Amino acid sequence: MRRIIQFIKEWTLPVSIATGSILYLVFAFVPVLDSAANLFAPIFNAALPLFMFLVLYVTFCKVDFRKLIPVGWHLWIALSQVLMVVLVLGVILAFNVVGKSLILLEALLVCIICPCASAAAVVTQKLGGNIEEMTTYTFLSNFLCALLIPICFPLIEKGAGITFLSAFMVILYKVGLVLVVPMLLAYITKHWHALCRFYHWIISMNNLSFYLWGCSLLIVSGTTIKNIVHAEVSSGFLLLIAILALLLCLTQFIIGRYIGHFFQNRVNAGQALGQKNTAFAIWIAYVYLNPLSTVGPGCYILWQNIINSVEIWKHNKSIDAKKM
Repeated sequence: MRRIIQFIKEWTLPVSIATGSILYLVFAFVPVLDSAANLFAPIFNAALPLFMFLVLYVTFCKVDFRKLIPVGWHLWIALSQVLMVVLVLGVILAFNVVGKSLILLEALLVCIICPCASAAAVVTQKLGGNIEEMTTYTFLSNFLCALLIPICFPLIEKGAGITFLSAFMVILYKVGLVLVVPMLLAYITKHWHALCRFYHWIISMNNLSFYLWGCSLLIVSGTTIKNIVHAEVSSGFLLLIAILALLLCLTQFIIGRYIGHFFQNRVNAGQALGQKNTAFAIWIAYVYLNPLSTVGPGCYILWQNIINSVEIWKHNKSIDAKKM
C-alpha cells in the first residue's frame, strides 16, 4: 500500500489522466452504466470550475503580491508566441489552405495563440520556479491572447462573426473570473487578521494545490477523450492531429526553456510558453473555427501534462540525489 501511495504521489498527473480516460470509456461503452453517466455528467461539469478556482486560490495564497512585476523573459516569450502565430497564419493565407489541411493548421494555431495555463504556477512551484513571475506572465499572456484572437480569426474564418471589442471583452471577463477573483480572495485571506489561522493552515499544506489540480485534470481528461471519441473524422486523421500536437508541445517547451536560459530562468520560461490553457483553446476553436480543430488542444492537454510529470519526476530525483 505504501508503494502504491508513493507511486501516486510521484506520478499524480499521468494517474489522473489515465483514471479520467478509463472512467469515461467504461461509462461510455458499458450500456448498463448509461443512466449513471447521465447522472454524473452535470456534477463533473460543475466540479471542474470549482477545482480550478481552488487550485488558483491556494496557489495565490503563497504569492508575494509585491513581486508581481514584469521581467525580461516575459517580453521574449510573448514575442516568440506572436511570431509562431504569424508563421501559421501566414502559411494559411499565403497558400490559401482549405479542407483538412486548414483544420490541422487551425488546431495548431489555437494551441499557440491561447494563453498560458492558469495552473502553470502550480507546476512552476513544484519545479522550484518563481510563482510570482509565473503569475505575472499568466495575466500578460491573457491580455496578449485578447489582442491576437480578434485580429487573426476573422482572417481565417470569414464568417466567424467576431469583432475586436466583443472578443476582447469576452476574454477580459474570463480572465477576471478565472484569475482576478481567486487572487482577490487570496489577498484578503493573507492580510485579514481574522483569517490568519486559516491562511497558515493553507500554506502549511505543501502539495494541496497540486493534488487539487490532479482532481481537475481527471475530469478534463475524461472530457478530452469524449471529444476525441466523438470527433467525426477518421482515426488516421485524429492520429495526425495528435502527433502534430505532440511536436508543437515539445517545440514550445524547448523554445521557452531556450529563452529562459539567457535569464537563468529555464523553468518559468518553459512553462510559460509550453503549458497552455487548453480548456480555453477548445472553447475558442469550437466557437470561432472549425469544431474539429478542438481535437488539437484536446490532445495537447494530454501531452503537456505528461511532460509536466516527467519534469516533476526528474526534479524530485535530483533533490533526492543531493540529499544522499
